[in-house]
Amino acid sequence: MVGPAGSAARTSTQAPHVGSSPSYRAALTLLASLFFMWGFITVINNTLLPHLRSVFSLSYTQATLIESVWFIAYFFASLPSAKLIERVGYQRALVIGLVIMAVGALGMIPAARLPSYGITLTSLFVIASGITLLQVAANPYVAVIGPPETASSRLNLVQAFNSVGTTLAPLFGGYLILGRSASGTTKGEVVLTQAERLADAQSVQLPYLIVAITLVLLAVVIARFKLPALGQATQRATREERSLHSLWRHRNLVLGIPAIFIYLIAEIGVSNLFINFVSQPHIGNLTHAEASNYLFLLWGGMMVGRFAGSLLMRRVAPETVLAIFSIGAFVVMLLTVFTTGAVAMWSLIAVGLFHSIMFPTIFTLGIKGLGPLTEEGSGLLVMAIAGGALVVVQGWLADRYGLQQAFLLTAVCELYVLFYALWGARTTPVVATAGE
Repeated sequence: MVGPAGSAARTSTQAPHVGSSPSYRAALTLLASLFFMWGFITVINNTLLPHLRSVFSLSYTQATLIESVWFIAYFFASLPSAKLIERVGYQRALVIGLVIMAVGALGMIPAARLPSYGITLTSLFVIASGITLLQVAANPYVAVIGPPETASSRLNLVQAFNSVGTTLAPLFGGYLILGRSASGTTKGEVVLTQAERLADAQSVQLPYLIVAITLVLLAVVIARFKLPALGQATQRATREERSLHSLWRHRNLVLGIPAIFIYLIAEIGVSNLFINFVSQPHIGNLTHAEASNYLFLLWGGMMVGRFAGSLLMRRVAPETVLAIFSIGAFVVMLLTVFTTGAVAMWSLIAVGLFHSIMFPTIFTLGIKGLGPLTEEGSGLLVMAIAGGALVVVQGWLADRYGLQQAFLLTAVCELYVLFYALWGARTTPVVATAGE
């Protein structure tokens, strides 16, 4: 971990670079599998939401409330997750997180059998709490495990595997959920009979059973793996200096927290309302099952963008790349709002490419230069993922003003990311404490 002076700097020199030890390369490979899994599970929600909207006859506000509950878990679980990691260590925390996710996935089975909107919300909250624990542990671990100058590139690379999961999830959900339901195979809005609602609800059981089994197997693998204790060693080395520094002197962190929060509103709003949007007669005129195949392209764009961004940031400053991508995102969102047909549909798909590098780049810029405060700063940035909960605002806008007009909120969010890239991400010189 990089610090301004003192033992934080000494810790940085002791931390092995990514390529210096086979054990660390193996650890990053294993962490990539976690990034894949939580991306995969999160995006299953994108196919689940239009499905549940038909099963429970929900408004857009009620449907997006499901995703809001998901992201509220980040707010409530982030600080307890950090305390748990300090108490049990990174490896056990990762295992616990996977087990929590498996329990939540199994909870979706009785939720589908009844069916119950309340149990569905509770189960998704439990899954998201487990993912929060994984996020709090894995993101800062990847950021500090190598040279600070390549932190953005490294986190974008590992996040690319998260995007592999998000890219495959719509195909999985489209086939096993939407493709096996009456609501998913009918064009336009459909009113289901009671028997059809029950049958559609039960189509959720198999996918979440598969997910639960996979999570348990992954937990067993991680429990048996010898994960380097870099995080624990860094905590012990820096704890003494933390009281000598203030997080709020670092502009890049202070403005990075709302940047993560606001960006999540944009990303989650696009992905959650995508299927309903492109299914409309004046946009794509598709069934929900067909629309899920185009959602695959949205997340595929994020995957390609992260792999490309990882390479690009080895030559171009992360702030510059972030500014260019935020301008691109703003332009395509305006096209989404003010055009129709194929242009509107493909411009919304294109925003995935421009969103690709935003989260990992903002995250690494936000913790840049924090030194002994890196862990606390990381926890606050992960807590800011709760911004995804405000997707319910976009649902309300869609109900009140129209689904297409609601994407203006996304366009506004892109402008804040641009502001952060151009000015907010600059590190603030911190005056050294006496005695350092």
